[in-house]
Amino acid sequence: MTTPRNPPSPSTPAYQNAPTRSVSVRGEDFAYRELGPAEGVPLILLIHLAGVLDNWDPRVVDGLASSRRVITFDNRGVGGSSGSTPATVEAMADDAVLFIRALGFDQVDLLGLSMGGFIAQVIAETEPRLVRKVILAGTGPAGGPGIDKVPALTIQATLKGALTRQDPKLSLFFTATASGRQAGRDFLERLKERTQNRDKDISLPSFRAQLKAIKRWGRQAPSDLSKIHQPVLVANGENDRMVPSQNTLDLAARLPRSELVPLYPDAGHGGIFQYHDEFVASALDFLAS
Repeated sequence: MTTPRNPPSPSTPAYQNAPTRSVSVRGEDFAYRELGPAEGVPLILLIHLAGVLDNWDPRVVDGLASSRRVITFDNRGVGGSSGSTPATVEAMADDAVLFIRALGFDQVDLLGLSMGGFIAQVIAETEPRLVRKVILAGTGPAGGPGIDKVPALTIQATLKGALTRQDPKLSLFFTATASGRQAGRDFLERLKERTQNRDKDISLPSFRAQLKAIKRWGRQAPSDLSKIHQPVLVANGENDRMVPSQNTLDLAARLPRSELVPLYPDAGHGGIFQYHDEFVASALDFLAS
């Protein structure tokens, strides 16, 4: 196990070179990376369905780490983390809290993308003293319209991608317009920038567990978002075909202390990656306010 008490130098954030470390959480090793200044409230990043450490856009991570301590990690049983992947969002949230506590933090900010946004909502509600501020991107509340269809849509895109030799994220995260396709290709190239010590892809059993968790989240009774009292920044593209963008507007309308980033034009589920400069600026302003 690698201890978490050696923060990286804040001088030149570079996610592509950040070392992968691990911390023990109830007998399981959780893989994580961190960069940015050592001081201040840490920003914990919660990844999307099937995502591992190398699925975060380095422009987003490096941009945030220019002034914030940023930590990414693999959920239990995913990528470099050991154990069995839970099949409920609530259990994933419990794991995330244990991971945060294992690093010795008593207050954090959260950035949750897609499935990570589901997890962030649960943590914010159940651990109000732990969470200072929340950023929700490309996500929606429990019971939100279209969320229960994410597994079928993902499987369909994955099969089509295998036949066409195209990364399914291109169609799932970006629009089919010329600019959307180019943004998707640029994003996929950025994900290749790390060439050494890359993370392992998600396993099929873990992928299936996450699909079950998302379907359950989508079919749950609507969330009582009034219980989330932290300031929340909400962002998405205007044409999200995975978690329909109306869920983003719903979050902004129902969360008591929300701030909506205007939906990014000609952008989908990966809107914060397509508009990474604008998103990073909005996120840093929000976190500093």
